[in-house]
Amino acid sequence: MPPHTAGTGEPLVDRVETAVYTVPTDAPEGDGTLAWDSTTMIVVQVHSGAVTGLGYTYGGAATAQVVEEQLADVVTGGRCAWDVPGANEAMNRAVRNAGRPGLIAGAVSAVDIALWDLKARLLELPLVRLLGASRTDVPVYGSGGFTTYDRHQLDRQLRRWTEEQDIPRVKIKIGESWGRAEGRDRERITQARRSIGDAAEFYVDANGAYTRKQAVRIARHLDEHGVTWFEEPVSSDDLAGLAQIRAAVAPEVTAGEYGYTLAYFGHLLGSGAVDCLQADATRCGGITVWLRAAALAEAAGLELSGHCAPHVHAHAAAAIPNLRHLEWFHDHVRIEDLFFDGALDPRGGSIRPGADGAPGHGLTLRAERAEKYRTG
Repeated sequence: MPPHTAGTGEPLVDRVETAVYTVPTDAPEGDGTLAWDSTTMIVVQVHSGAVTGLGYTYGGAATAQVVEEQLADVVTGGRCAWDVPGANEAMNRAVRNAGRPGLIAGAVSAVDIALWDLKARLLELPLVRLLGASRTDVPVYGSGGFTTYDRHQLDRQLRRWTEEQDIPRVKIKIGESWGRAEGRDRERITQARRSIGDAAEFYVDANGAYTRKQAVRIARHLDEHGVTWFEEPVSSDDLAGLAQIRAAVAPEVTAGEYGYTLAYFGHLLGSGAVDCLQADATRCGGITVWLRAAALAEAAGLELSGHCAPHVHAHAAAAIPNLRHLEWFHDHVRIEDLFFDGALDPRGGSIRPGADGAPGHGLTLRAERAEKYRTG
């Protein structure tokens, strides 16, 4: 069936579908401030005739309800499939009184991602070609190293990235029990450096667990072990604290994964809080806003790193000149490899979005395989 078109012949968005999937983790997982045993993915599909665009986010199952009740009508009923920024703006206006940050931002993001995929598929282009490539290779870093892992689990995961997949940069979680296990944090940092050797780049993520003084204190140990990336040493809402820590420590201070609006990124950059900006397209408003966050970072002389959901970010990451890397996050990679045909290979430390010429972001949902995890 050809796309439904307006009188001008432009393709229209016909309908929107959602599905919720909950996947148990392969082991108990936790970071400095939270523990979990499952991960929920909300999938959104937008249709124009026989052509379907796919988007998704990770978050609460109620995200699907937001898409169905507040966003679906906004992007259908005469909305041209070419005009993704217009649809993004319309969605943001529609949810003004519902409270955009958080779960609703995830819903807007998933629809936006699906709309970009739809547009590229209608044009029979890889998404990176539609956006315009700045690079062919997108660097990734292995991410996991949960505080719940014992020393053997941690060692196996780190060696799998650095030795089996030849990824030359990795990240572990620290700040266990809201920073109340500093001794174990130090032991795990020392152990991780032994596992990965001297050559690999070494990053840590405290998920906002430390106090300001505590973060400065632990940073001395990080520096001794060549850690160059200190993510969320304190809450990402504490912009003054991030800036103070950034001025006091050797590792780069990073944050931004909980940016739900473009204005937040502006405040984060304006306060001098980070050495590298992070942004998550599944939270910040989709690819539309993620690209704008990259432009803000570039204007500030900084690079951007994509947070989690690596297959959502891959094509957009290849389109920006100031990319640092993407997070090859254990939870999300495991689900994306399971659920989608077209998943990318990180061996060698980078991925090549669009190299196979597949249209859109190149992912196709394996509906039968995913069905066993469907919860909504």
